[in-house]
Amino acid sequence: MASRRLGVGVIGSGFNARFHLEAFTGVRDADVLGIWSPNRERAGSAAELARNLDVGPARAYQSISELVADPTIDAIWLCGPNHTRVENVEEICHALARRGSPLLGIACEKPLARNVAEALRVTELVRGAGIAHGYLENQLFAPQLEIGRALLWKRGASVAGRPYLARAAEEHSGPHAPWFWQGQLQGGGVLNDMMCHSALVVRHLLTEPGESLGSVRPVRVTAHIASLKWTQAPYADRLTQLMGSDVDYRRAPAEDFASLTVEFRTPDGRTVLGEATTSWSFVGPGLRLSAELLGPEYSMSWNTLNSGLQLFFSREVGGKSGEDLLEKQNAELGLMPVVAQEPVAYGYEAEDRHFVRAFLGLEPVRLTFDDGLEVVRLLMTAYMSAEQGRTLDFPPAGLESFVPAVARGAWRP
Repeated sequence: MASRRLGVGVIGSGFNARFHLEAFTGVRDADVLGIWSPNRERAGSAAELARNLDVGPARAYQSISELVADPTIDAIWLCGPNHTRVENVEEICHALARRGSPLLGIACEKPLARNVAEALRVTELVRGAGIAHGYLENQLFAPQLEIGRALLWKRGASVAGRPYLARAAEEHSGPHAPWFWQGQLQGGGVLNDMMCHSALVVRHLLTEPGESLGSVRPVRVTAHIASLKWTQAPYADRLTQLMGSDVDYRRAPAEDFASLTVEFRTPDGRTVLGEATTSWSFVGPGLRLSAELLGPEYSMSWNTLNSGLQLFFSREVGGKSGEDLLEKQNAELGLMPVVAQEPVAYGYEAEDRHFVRAFLGLEPVRLTFDDGLEVVRLLMTAYMSAEQGRTLDFPPAGLESFVPAVARGAWRP
């Protein structure tokens, strides 16, 4: 164990922030001490949740500046909405001037920003402030994915040669909060929201353990986006009823499906492929994360809905809808998979444990803002490819000033 504990402050009080609070039950060297959210009531309830989970004596703060100025807060977990990212990081860095001791770290949820210009801004701010930084990408820390990758490279690639094809997908029926559905706030649709996971997963799988992600370089990108479900009239109307009048997919849609193929170049000059799909139009029990890794004489597959636990409820069993079986649960009857300890299964617990230890100086940071910036570059190239209808060399010209049509409210499927 560490000789000291890390005092953690969380910016955000929504679904993602609460996943992290649950994950901290498995982290031994940290205490969640503070929560800030623009919604004071939700900040208070998130702090209460942290206390009830016994992950720290958390309290709600009145501002980001107050949170950062508190000397007991050693590190910040940045879990707010995409459209507040630059503003939040600016306030963090500004508040450091009134702090007597340095922050040990700042960890930012995916995606790092809505576009390359914003990602460069937050990276430069944090680097200029001299703060250690981490990019929160939970799926790279999912236990089954990590163990499978390690074993396949050790037992398969070492004998038959390196893997040449990785696939990853994240699929569910749609996000929880209205801002996710609004391209101008979120930065796009499902490609920006969830391809950040899958694009990094395929690169991670194709990277030899012990080597940096940069050893497998993206060289060509092909992508497609579509609205398969939520622009259909009855579903567009239902979405507005659920999320409010600001979410109008008849007038300002975002993509609910995206596919991506990346050609990578290995250190020995070989071409390997990463294929990724993401969807808000998936109809199934709930969230499905999946991945495959294939090589000359071996393969690996991962699917979170193959959970090992299933429950069956007949039509005689009624009950309220909820998400007590798995995230984005779509039904309460029939044969249902159960994902036990979702923060563990999806990688949040191992992720948070790693960044706590990294900020305490016990191990090197595995993912930094630079990795998050590279992901945003890849996502924006994917939007470019989809808009132009062709494969693009990576990185294409004009990437730093590019804003997707979806994010400008100009996409018409």
